[in-house]
Amino acid sequence: MPQKRDLHPTFAKKRVLELECRYCLSFLCGRGMRAILLADTNIELYSTDLPPGDTIELVGSTYTTENCDCKIKDIACITCGNTVGYHVILPCRSCLQSCNNGHFWMFHSSSSAATERVDETGAQVLTWGDLNDTEDDVGMQFPFEECDR
Repeated sequence: MPQKRDLHPTFAKKRVLELECRYCLSFLCGRGMRAILLADTNIELYSTDLPPGDTIELVGSTYTTENCDCKIKDIACITCGNTVGYHVILPCRSCLQSCNNGHFWMFHSSSSAATERVDETGAQVLTWGDLNDTEDDVGMQFPFEECDR
């Protein structure tokens, strides 16, 4: 039987989003979540718990921001090359101690468009509490082995 994820109730109620690049409309991610930036709660973005397979690529140098000490690297759409977000390579202590969803792949809302993901019947919008562990998620568009570290 597929295993359910162990999530904080706040995150379990959030709707699962499919993300696409606003520049070229290419698929980016099938496990998105609407989120806010921990270091600046005025900034809305999307996040995911898995590297998005062969839809994005890490670009540029690793950097930090003035708001926290996380080590960050930008991500770009593999189809058009535009920067669509960033990956937190190494989270800082402050961010880890904050209430967070455990996602380290972030997509800028200005660069990504979101649509709600529905179940296999197409009748009901999925929430994160509905999702199984990643290896059992039939909505994923790439094999789990590609992400296994």
